[in-house]
Amino acid sequence: MKIAVASDHRGYGTKSKILATLSELGHDGIDFGPETEDIVDYPDFAASVAKAVSEGEIERGILVCGTGVGMCIVANKFHGVRAAPCHDDITAEMSRLHNDANVLCLSADLLGDRLVSRMIDIWLRTQFEGGRHARRLEKISEFERNGGSAPAESAVPPAE
Repeated sequence: MKIAVASDHRGYGTKSKILATLSELGHDGIDFGPETEDIVDYPDFAASVAKAVSEGEIERGILVCGTGVGMCIVANKFHGVRAAPCHDDITAEMSRLHNDANVLCLSADLLGDRLVSRMIDIWLRTQFEGGRHARRLEKISEFERNGGSAPAESAVPPAE
C-alpha cells in the first residue's frame, strides 16, 4: 500500500522512523516532507498529504506533529479525509474498525518509538467493520456534501 507521510519540524525525527517501519511492514511510504528539521508551518504539510488522500492518489496518510492535533484539524478540512489523532493501540484500532480513518495523526512529543510502530501496524492491519458504522460514515459524507448542514430526511433515529 502507498502511504504518504509528513510532519512538521517537531515530528521530523519520528517521520523517518515511521518511513522505516512502513518499509519493514512491506508498504511504500512516500515522504511528503519536510526535508530538514528547520521550523515549518504544519498546515502546509498536512494539506499536501490530505489532498493526495482526498484525490485518491494515495490510499492512506500518516501525519506527525508535536501533539498530532494540529495536523488532524487541517487534514479533516479535505473532502473524503477521515483523520484521527491516535495515542494508543485502542484508538488506532477503533479509528479503522469504526471510523474507516484514512489518515493517522500522531504525536512526536508524547509517544515512544515502539508504541508508534505498533500503532501503525495495528492501524494498517485493521479493516473497516462496516454495518452500522457504514451508515454513520454516510451521514458524515452528507454533511460534507451539504456544507455542514444535515439533510431534512436525516432525523436522528434511535441508536443501535
